[in-house]
Amino acid sequence: MQKLINLFEGTRDINYKTEILSGLTVAMALIPEAVAFALIAGLSPLTGLYAAFMMGLVTSILGGRPGMISGATGAVAVVLVALAQQYGVEYVFAAVILAGVLQVITGALRMWVSSCD
Repeated sequence: MQKLINLFEGTRDINYKTEILSGLTVAMALIPEAVAFALIAGLSPLTGLYAAFMMGLVTSILGGRPGMISGATGAVAVVLVALAQQYGVEYVFAAVILAGVLQVITGALRMWVSSCD
């Protein structure tokens, strides 16, 4: 279970100054990006900010890889426009949750396969 949840690993040296500065830099860049992609998708800017916050929180708890970028993309925003216009925000929420679940399952399977080697 510790391989799946990488919250408090404690096995590597952490430079807190670098981590805090990089986190603030990403947060400042993510705010206008989240608002812009929400507007492209036809959603409220607050929805984009909530989504960006939740994505960052889940990524930080479940762990990531060095150099991995977790954030919205323009391609996803354009695809979500049709979904939001045709079905509403509820279906956008369900689609995002489903995509996240599929990513978690894929990552867990990848870790399981690599541990079997």
